[in-house]
Amino acid sequence: MAGFRKFCLSALLPLAFLGVAQAQLINIDAAKKEGKVVLYGTVLPQAMESIYKPFERRYGIRVEYWRASATKVVDRVLTEWRAGRPGFDVVEGNPGLHVVPKREGVFARYVPPSSEKFPEQFRDKEGLMTAWRIIPLSLLYNTDLVRSADRPRSLDDLTDPKWKKKISIPDPGQHTETAQFLWNLRKFKGENWLDFVKALARQEPHLVESFAPVPNLIIRGEAQVGIGYIKYVNQFKGPIGYVLMDRHLADPNTVSLSAKAANPNAAKLYMEYICSIDGQKATAEQGEFVLYPGIYPPIKDAEKVVSSVVFMDRPTPEEFKKLSAEFRQIFFGK
Repeated sequence: MAGFRKFCLSALLPLAFLGVAQAQLINIDAAKKEGKVVLYGTVLPQAMESIYKPFERRYGIRVEYWRASATKVVDRVLTEWRAGRPGFDVVEGNPGLHVVPKREGVFARYVPPSSEKFPEQFRDKEGLMTAWRIIPLSLLYNTDLVRSADRPRSLDDLTDPKWKKKISIPDPGQHTETAQFLWNLRKFKGENWLDFVKALARQEPHLVESFAPVPNLIIRGEAQVGIGYIKYVNQFKGPIGYVLMDRHLADPNTVSLSAKAANPNAAKLYMEYICSIDGQKATAEQGEFVLYPGIYPPIKDAEKVVSSVVFMDRPTPEEFKKLSAEFRQIFFGK
């Protein structure tokens, strides 16, 4: 719990996970009659399947999962909602993904009972978003191609000329999470954060659409190092490792119930399951960093990662727009 106590000193306050919304009971019989739950989210399919399969076996309720980047998830959610034909029961992703849908009334109030076991700092006072895991970022590298002595130890090491054209990152001009990550380097670098971004751009990195493709490029050797989620070292098979740094920027990850869910009881039961000790253990086994006390993923130094987490602030929509334009200029000269 030492790491979680540190969380409350970080940047969660703007996310409003500070209330004590009351948990609600679930009608399991009604959930079983509905027979399925439709989930839109950002977790890799191979990892998510291992998380929800035990739920399906226990309750006989099918999970239909559609996965995409956070940007594409929110686009689909809003398109369906505005057309009056929402196909989702539950939405999973970072808090930023939920901002506009929440504003438009997409989500219903629901607090899974098991989430009351989580540190209080993660509770949404409105009961519209339930945090269930955190996602720390770090440097990833190919363990076959990068010798131990050559491995980067910090983000600054990426600016070494030896890594030119050997780095992979998501395109910060298009990918909001990467824009957020780079912007939050202000916490460590102060006013010099943009100098680092410019130096990184001069390295001519391989730019991809989101964090998910980064480990594939590293494993195939198309890039040797990159910026990505620590969980990927457990979720991807191949020669990939991560760098334990002094501090790791991270986001909490939340789930929300659709206000027009076709399967509301099954959706509530699913949300309760992933917050329960069994669901949190199944989630952690996939390399995820969860919120249930004392549960860690099978990743070396996971407890040290948790104790070093610094949560990211989130830019306003206006700031995101400005950042995207600035990053396009820096990385593409346009």
